[in-house]
Amino acid sequence: MTHKDQQQLGKTLWDIADNLRGAMNADDFRDYMLSFLFMRYLSHNYEESAKKELGSDYPVLPEKDNRTPLSVWYAANEDDVAEFEKQMRRKVHYVIKPDYLWSNISEMARTQNGDLLVTLEKGFKYIQDESFDSAFQGLFSEINLNSEKLGKTNTERNKKLCTIIQKIAEGIADFSTDSDTLGDAYEYLIGQFAAGSGKKAGEFYTPQQISTILSEIVTLDSQDPTSGKKNKLNKVLDFACGSGSLLLNVRKRIKDSGGSVGKIYGQEKNITTYNLARMNMLLHGMKDTEFEIFHGDTLENQWHILNEMNPSKKTEFDAIVANPPFSLRWEPNDTLAEDFRFKSYGLAPKSAADFAFLLHGFHFLGKEGTMAIILPHGVLFRGGAEERIRTKLLKDNHIDTVIGMPSNLFYSTGIPVCILVLKKCKKQDDVLFINASEHYEKGKRQNTLREGEEDDPNDIMKIVETYKHRPEKIEKYARRVSMEEIEKNGYNLNISRYVSTAEDEVQIDLKDVNKKLNSINDSIKENTDKHNEYLKELGLNPI
Repeated sequence: MTHKDQQQLGKTLWDIADNLRGAMNADDFRDYMLSFLFMRYLSHNYEESAKKELGSDYPVLPEKDNRTPLSVWYAANEDDVAEFEKQMRRKVHYVIKPDYLWSNISEMARTQNGDLLVTLEKGFKYIQDESFDSAFQGLFSEINLNSEKLGKTNTERNKKLCTIIQKIAEGIADFSTDSDTLGDAYEYLIGQFAAGSGKKAGEFYTPQQISTILSEIVTLDSQDPTSGKKNKLNKVLDFACGSGSLLLNVRKRIKDSGGSVGKIYGQEKNITTYNLARMNMLLHGMKDTEFEIFHGDTLENQWHILNEMNPSKKTEFDAIVANPPFSLRWEPNDTLAEDFRFKSYGLAPKSAADFAFLLHGFHFLGKEGTMAIILPHGVLFRGGAEERIRTKLLKDNHIDTVIGMPSNLFYSTGIPVCILVLKKCKKQDDVLFINASEHYEKGKRQNTLREGEEDDPNDIMKIVETYKHRPEKIEKYARRVSMEEIEKNGYNLNISRYVSTAEDEVQIDLKDVNKKLNSINDSIKENTDKHNEYLKELGLNPI
């Protein structure tokens, strides 16, 4: 399927969502829509695998027979079901009973079956509790099929669900349903729902353009980015992963260049978003053994795999990306002051946990790894505890690149943000500053980075290529700055101090200006005298 077709599927599904949600807000309807799309993907993948597994034994039904082939096979082969499901668990890592397959659910919707709601509830419960050998407990915990937002009575809710599912089934029917296609459609829908969610969108979505910049940077060789992408990333982490789009983008960049990723790890505090991330991984064709998403608080470090006290057993990552909540208020205490993540640098202030998030990720970065994190501009110049942390990171030569982005790129905030690139073992002893704040396309609600072709501006690749080649200077855009100069500036990283986009002041020759003014005055006097002569002839008073 072409990229255009993939986008069209996303738009088709969004139109369905926009038309059907009515008075329901975007966040609520998002959870229903995306869960149904996820069920559709799991079911189609399962049925295709079952067809291969059963071969010629897979039932072929007459055109008007609306049963699912697997329900027919199950009924005729009761003694073989357990062995079949064991094989399916081994090959596709999950099982779905015939009654809970999308083909059956969508048929119930088409015929306005009064038992749809009950069947859906049982299906969601089965998938989250039994399909994946208990690896996906609570996957649909936030989906309330008995919500009054769907209708005041069971009958009304059942009817609404029938309509939603029937429309989704019809919308998907004309498109390919491979994992890339549905995965891209899922990402498109997440972006559209984010646009309709305003400030809340920051909880679960990083715009694809920003995501691409971070992903391109962390997949390049850390010591020599000009040599291109790494062949393999063993472990990739996003400790504030939202819906998982950043992690998936890193994986895509590596795979598109012929490389591979061992396993991706994500952590998310919000339960609804945590469930979105798990669905997103599977929808992109990942097996449950290829990723691990943890539900818990990053700042409190609740994840056991990151809580190893023995330095020799510490989990380290080849690439770390993150878009944590900006300037989050938190409650640092004496215990956290001694925490292995913060002990060497100090605690971020209560008013802004930005450096706490940064230090959390940086602690787990491997020696040859790269970390790219999105933060508010304040981290570059704020004083107090943040200044002390920033100064030590600079003195230890861990800050590699500072990238200033345009304002209003995010759904959640209009403020301009920066991307900090950090490394444990840095080759250069300077810092690269990229001031991309003026390079964008203005939009009505949100600004975007240009992705031009041939001679047109491509703001994304200009940033990536500048990072990659690390030039000495690009006028009004980028510059490598020595540590001596940064030290003279009190370890302040405010980008405009080093790369200003302001227009140069025009030099004014005061002698020349004075000469021109005298000439103008002489001309005024000469013409005034002539005019007064005419007035005198007419018998009028001179001016």
